[in-house]
Amino acid sequence: MPLLEHLGELRKRIIYVLIILTLGLVVGLIFAQPTYNFLMSQKPANTISLHTFSLWDGIGMYMKFAFVIALIISLPVIAYQLWAFVKPALRKNEQRSTLKYVPFALIMFLIGLAFSYFVVFPLAFNFTRTVSQHLNLEETYGIAQYFTFMFNLLIPISLLFELPLVIMFLTAIRLVNPQRLRKMRRLAYFIMVLIGVMITPPDFISDILVAIPLLVLYEISVFLSGSVHKKQLAADAKWEAEYGESMSEA
Repeated sequence: MPLLEHLGELRKRIIYVLIILTLGLVVGLIFAQPTYNFLMSQKPANTISLHTFSLWDGIGMYMKFAFVIALIISLPVIAYQLWAFVKPALRKNEQRSTLKYVPFALIMFLIGLAFSYFVVFPLAFNFTRTVSQHLNLEETYGIAQYFTFMFNLLIPISLLFELPLVIMFLTAIRLVNPQRLRKMRRLAYFIMVLIGVMITPPDFISDILVAIPLLVLYEISVFLSGSVHKKQLAADAKWEAEYGESMSEA
């Protein structure tokens, strides 16, 4: 396919993603209030008083909720559009094998969301609050700051849970393989730990709690990449057995 056709295809896929994000934003605006009410009824939000320090805090927080809901709704469509963009470069069997990853994009994101909300966020919140109390600071939390702090933890961690799917997809289209992933294990570990440190509060417990699942996710990714690669080798051997001899005879 010529370069201009590639760019045209990419533009079409981006437009589809923007349309579904806009529709998701409409749905998000409808469900922002119930989601906000639910989170406010849970710990630690129901144990503290939250304030507004600006006339824009309420609107900004409402839009954050709407955007997160829109992102969740759009994830399978974004994954499908990515698959559709690279589809012409894939064989028929590779198209079928990669298409099945699309629904799992949402599942993995939701698993990451649950992990970050129920495990990482309470630890990070309690740590920062303990530091404030240790410094004898009067606690007055803003509603916008509270949810910004929450979403800044939840969204990056949830997206990182897509790693196994990304690795399997890249293996399926032959951009990476398990041997290469094993060779770059030290670098990958360093990057994972660095990400874990950057997105969590500066305490050892939170860093470990995020870094260890990321390392496990990488090892799961290597294992799944090996499974995909093994099937590729078997398919290549079968193709070689069926067509290799006839081509050499011709």
